[in-house]
Parts: sequence; C-alpha cells; structure tokens
Amino acid sequence: MSAVLEFDHVARAYVHGVPVLNDVTFSITEGEVVGLLGRNGSGKTTLIHIAMGLLFPQNGSVRVFGLSPTENAVEVKRRIGYVAEDQVLPVTSTIGELIAFHRFLFARWDEALERQILDRFKLVHGNKIAKLSKGQSRAVALLLAICHTPELLILDEPAAGLDPAARRDFLEVAIQFLNRGGATILYSSHYMNDIERMGSRVVMLDGGKVYLDSSVDRLREEYCLALVPMQSVPEAKRLEQLPGCVRARGRYGEWHTVFAGNPATVRALLEQSLGTNNIRCERLTLEELFVELMGDM
Repeated sequence: MSAVLEFDHVARAYVHGVPVLNDVTFSITEGEVVGLLGRNGSGKTTLIHIAMGLLFPQNGSVRVFGLSPTENAVEVKRRIGYVAEDQVLPVTSTIGELIAFHRFLFARWDEALERQILDRFKLVHGNKIAKLSKGQSRAVALLLAICHTPELLILDEPAAGLDPAARRDFLEVAIQFLNRGGATILYSSHYMNDIERMGSRVVMLDGGKVYLDSSVDRLREEYCLALVPMQSVPEAKRLEQLPGCVRARGRYGEWHTVFAGNPATVRALLEQSLGTNNIRCERLTLEELFVELMGDM
C-alpha cells in the first residue's frame, strides 16, 4: 500500500539548539489507524502542525498523499479532516452556517452522517456556537472534519477535557466513520484506552525522536514488566544490559523493568542471570507500558 503520510528525518526547534523534534522518521499507509503517544512537550502537536502545513520542518521533509502540505496546501487540506483540543469555532456563528460554509468548500458531503451526528449530540442548525457545551462544540468540530469524507483524519487530543460520557460518544462517532470509509487516522491522545480501542499501531515520541513504533497487538503480547528487588541488583545498569531490556527505573524498593518478551521467558532469564527467584513478571496494558517507559526515574 502507498503511504498517505510520510515524515522523513523531520527536525524542528523553537529555541536555537533545543530541538522539539529531532530526526523523526515514520510513515502511515492507507487504512492504518496510528496512535501518537508521548509525554507533554514531546513534539506531538508540532509534528501534527507540520503534517497540516501549519509549520515548516527545519530539516527533513513531510509528504501527505505524496505532496508537500505547504506547497500544495489547498489540495492537501481538501483531503484531510482535523480536530484539535485547542480548536476554536467562531462563537457568533450557528451550526448551520458552519455546515453551509464547509459544504461550499468541499465537493463531497455526507448528509446522512451529518444528520446522525446532529441527532447523536442533540444539535440543531440554529444553535449558536457560543451556547454549546464543550462536548457539543467538539462534536461540531468532528462533524465538520469528517462529513466531507476525508482520506486522512488527524485528531490531536480531540477528547481532552471532556467528561467520560462525552468522550465515549465522540470516540464512537470517530469509530463509526472509520468503519464506514476505512479512512487513515493519526490520533494523538493521553487516553490509552481510546488508542487501544481505535488504533492498530502506536508511535511513541520521546526526546524529539521516535522511541517506539509497534503494533498494538505486539505491545500487548510481547512486552512485560519485571519487578526486581533492589537488594538483588544494586544498579539499574546491570538490568539494562540484559537481552530484551527496554528500560529500568527504581520505584519503592524495586526495579520496574520493561522487557521485550513474555513473562515466563523473562522471569527465567532474570532468575538465571541474577541468581534469585524473588522476581515477579506480569503483562502490561498500553497505559501501564506508557507510564513505565515515559515515567520519571
């Protein structure tokens, strides 16, 4: 399959010598749903803004549908849907006015999907944006992003700040859109359960680089956490030198050590290497894996 979105050695800094992104390379193929993870300040939004043509990369390049999002801005944006946490809709407009404007901009418009979203969130064309709740306003943004049936949907923390019920409704509408059209989606979120539910692959940023790029299934099945008493191993370095070790950090008298491998195999390796059997190994959810990899030492 051809790549819909390609980042090739992308670098970007806001302060000279302090890169937010540093040599980021990965691509997303048609029909993939990719969760973009990283702690605050890891460069997720900067990377998305570069993909949207809102920022230039200072090194490297980005291609969307094989085109430059800055040199071919109109053509690229017509094929993209975008919802962001800080997205602001014009408060003096009505929902109907915004829909009419977007229908004018985009040649294709799914009226049936429009009606479904309006009904789902109890919205009518005459509602003023200024009078909407945060969840309703985000629902309108999603409607405007997907009813022109984009080939690429970019979601940047779209459900941040919503209550659990509103976030669930938002996510279900996005999944419905995915199931209808098989669109390609890049989804940045701190809600790991949402990414597990929607995504087929995870790209994790750290230190301005791609720290991890893996399928969700592989993350669930092929990584585990080993809890090793500190009295058995005085330094994390000894653990980090073992085959398959991804990261070790000290927490409450134990080394929390992430390994690539299943719990039984990793435990046998540790017992053989360290000469102790007081070790626990367990599976990780995606959220637990994120905390162990991105948490403080």
